[in-house]
Amino acid sequence: MSFTVNLAKVRGMCAGVDRAIKIVERTLELYKDRKVYVYHEVVHNRHVVDDLRNLGAVFVESLDEVPDRSVLIFSAHGVGIETFKRAEAKDLHIIDATCPVVKGIHHKMNRASKLGLDAVVIGHKGHQEVIGTIGQYTGPLNKVHVILTKEDVDELNIDGKNAFFATQTTLSVDETKLTVEALKKKYPEIQGPVDDDTCKATQVRQNAVRELAMCSDIVLIAGSANSSNSNRLKEVALSVGTRAFLIDDYTQLKDEWFENVSSVGLSAGASAPEYVVDDLVNYLLSHGADSVIPIGSDFKEKSFPLPKELL
Repeated sequence: MSFTVNLAKVRGMCAGVDRAIKIVERTLELYKDRKVYVYHEVVHNRHVVDDLRNLGAVFVESLDEVPDRSVLIFSAHGVGIETFKRAEAKDLHIIDATCPVVKGIHHKMNRASKLGLDAVVIGHKGHQEVIGTIGQYTGPLNKVHVILTKEDVDELNIDGKNAFFATQTTLSVDETKLTVEALKKKYPEIQGPVDDDTCKATQVRQNAVRELAMCSDIVLIAGSANSSNSNRLKEVALSVGTRAFLIDDYTQLKDEWFENVSSVGLSAGASAPEYVVDDLVNYLLSHGADSVIPIGSDFKEKSFPLPKELL
């Protein structure tokens, strides 16, 4: 068995994820004498969560698990206004690691609420980012609508002249395209972004995987199963007609995937640490790969500053 590894140049951690992880690490440094709690997984990656837990972070799924006057970090996905108020009522020292891109959508949602607009969110019901986004709407909840497909648009009954829409940042562009088109066709005067709110980092990673899939027999995406953007990368590869697998790390590889394969594409979700990719490359090189070929164009990642209190 011999094959080449096509490695996407644009892959792995985005600026929002990098910032969130650094926020947890820096907070642990500053508050060595106190427990530091993190509300939900700070990002959706098993390795990142395990690494931070080993450093001392305590991950919780409910504010009831956090003692009053403790240090609490909100994850990169963001939270709703009521969650923020509940945390303040417990006199918690709050450090917000919400991705700045998501934060921008929060501001738009909050503005829509103040104007009394119907708010349409294109995304997966129950995803933490979507929960945080709709939680920015302080008006009547019957004016908030979470949809995903163009068929969902058919079921909508809103005042299109007084409506606003936003999308989950980690969805694939292809996944939102038909829904956005159907929404604008049905409600031409609805307010919102020109296309969708998919962040630039998400989009360029999807484009890179599409290019990767076109020159590879199979595509491997390093990322956890609960990572929305990692799942979208897998779907992008599948949409090209290439077999694709989402894996946490090299230990989940299966020999049968590589039968009659001459090229393996490799990328990583926006929450996956680079050492996972390095481990995968090294494993593949010791199990039949004879070369690693960088694929795609370069992309200069932006960076987001840490909260002032942590500098």
